[in-house]
Amino acid sequence: MFRSFFLYLSKAAWARQMITGFSPARRMAGRFVAGDRLDEALQVIARLNANGILATLDHLGENTTTPAEALQAVQDILAALDGIAANRLRANVSIKLTQIGLRLDEKLCAENLAQIARCAAGQGNFVRVDMEDAAVTQTTLDMVLQARQQGLTNLGVVIQSYLYRSLADVKMLAAQGVSVRLCKGAYKEPESVAFPRKAEVDQNYDQLTAVLLEGVAQRWDKDPQSISSLQASYAALATHDPRRIQFAIEYAKRRDLPKQAMEFQMLYGIRRDLQERLAAEGYPVRVYVPYGTQWYPYFMRRLGERPANVWFILSNLLRR
Repeated sequence: MFRSFFLYLSKAAWARQMITGFSPARRMAGRFVAGDRLDEALQVIARLNANGILATLDHLGENTTTPAEALQAVQDILAALDGIAANRLRANVSIKLTQIGLRLDEKLCAENLAQIARCAAGQGNFVRVDMEDAAVTQTTLDMVLQARQQGLTNLGVVIQSYLYRSLADVKMLAAQGVSVRLCKGAYKEPESVAFPRKAEVDQNYDQLTAVLLEGVAQRWDKDPQSISSLQASYAALATHDPRRIQFAIEYAKRRDLPKQAMEFQMLYGIRRDLQERLAAEGYPVRVYVPYGTQWYPYFMRRLGERPANVWFILSNLLRR
């Protein structure tokens, strides 16, 4: 009920207008969003890099309504890639296809995706295509696979463990050498397409982790250098759940895989203690760093994930 309420708010125009006009709300969002401007986000990434943590830069935005908005989103993403390169940061970028025109014109979206991927490739960088709600899952996968077939192999995708279809998707993507970022999922989905209970989502997450790590193990057996040389060779595990992390660590140990076989990916502002501990233990850790003025939907989804997020932020505001 709690999560559903915040997911509803994330799409409600009246709530967006009211909350974004409420200055304390922007201060609250600052826990999860690096800033409105690119330079603010780049400074955050530089600090993360200094602490041995990688980053993914995410210019917030989704569901653009005009070709001009989609074009502006593309320009902002290209600027982010240029900023990463100019500052020699250890970071890549994440994008949403509805941000660059998916719901307007699929051809336009494909062209925009190709432009972003080519720019990143020219800089030796990588683009992670985020997964949105289940209505666009198949289209997202199709577009990424089509782009890769055109030689844009520096594209990876996100898979959500709360969807029933994800096991088949992970096996298909792994067979084609596509880099997968595994997360639990942050959208409200019907029981017809998604596991309704958290325990089922967690169980599926572990199963998908095992599939990804088995793929790494097979490549490792053939070529021990593959983990460091191929973008798709490691398992990208996006979770703050200590049990899911421990499962992955123990599974990798049983398969005699190095720590570099997986990369733990977390969100800016959440479980910094866990990020730093894993990095200190020698595991690759990557933090998603979102920025931009379109922070409202992202912020609502973060609040909806755990009631503790709401109480934590409110308590900190009261101390100021």
